[in-house]
Amino acid sequence: MDQSLVNIKIKSMEQLNKVAKITLIFWLMKIVATTLGETLGDFISMTLNLGYTTGIGITLLFFTLVLFAQLTVKKYTTVIYWLVIVGTTTLGTEISDYIDRTLHLGYALGSLILIGCLILTLYLWNKRYKNLEVYPISERPKEIYYWVAILFSNSLGTAFGDFLSDNMGFSYLNGALVTGIIILIVVLLHYYTKINHILLFWIAFIFTRPFGATFGDFLTKPLSKGGLELGTLPSSLVSIAIMTILVIISHRQHNKQTAI
Repeated sequence: MDQSLVNIKIKSMEQLNKVAKITLIFWLMKIVATTLGETLGDFISMTLNLGYTTGIGITLLFFTLVLFAQLTVKKYTTVIYWLVIVGTTTLGTEISDYIDRTLHLGYALGSLILIGCLILTLYLWNKRYKNLEVYPISERPKEIYYWVAILFSNSLGTAFGDFLSDNMGFSYLNGALVTGIIILIVVLLHYYTKINHILLFWIAFIFTRPFGATFGDFLTKPLSKGGLELGTLPSSLVSIAIMTILVIISHRQHNKQTAI
């Protein structure tokens, strides 16, 4: 096929695309979004004392509304996309805590359940489309698989982060260090090996969640537990401010790229 035709086809697919391109700013925004999801989820369930069941109800409603908006728009919209990501991180926090603290299944078993749900989702996705490519995505059914996988991966990341601190006895900073090292290894494997890039993406996506979550716990938890005790609301507001700046930067970059 003529290269010019190939370029036109790629450009057309990107114009119809509904999800974010995987770049450095994507991972920065993902980490901030996970920190926000942790602090905001804890603010709803613990600071406001609404409980995990009510917390799931509130965050599920938010997630449903922003996901509906995301599925309705015709092309990638930075603000809406990242609102859905925040929705998955916040709901993921509530799901993980509900499994552990309401159902009393523990973070280890909860992690295994969520791993099973994620693997099943990816299996069904791959069975239908014969690949797990995360960019570009334009078909609604495939996008639904994408968001379900992200929700389970964010819930799993939360459970794993809490497992490190509550079950393994790691401090919040040490937990962040462990997950940070894993992310660094994944980055090195991406650049210096031929390991499947999609597999590495999902590993990195899962582990950026506990990295951000443990940092969120470090900001909010009491000094006696190794935290800074800044409070869930102030920490959430700081995360929202940083996220807003990154969304603006990402939106401008996207507009420049699509204008070329």
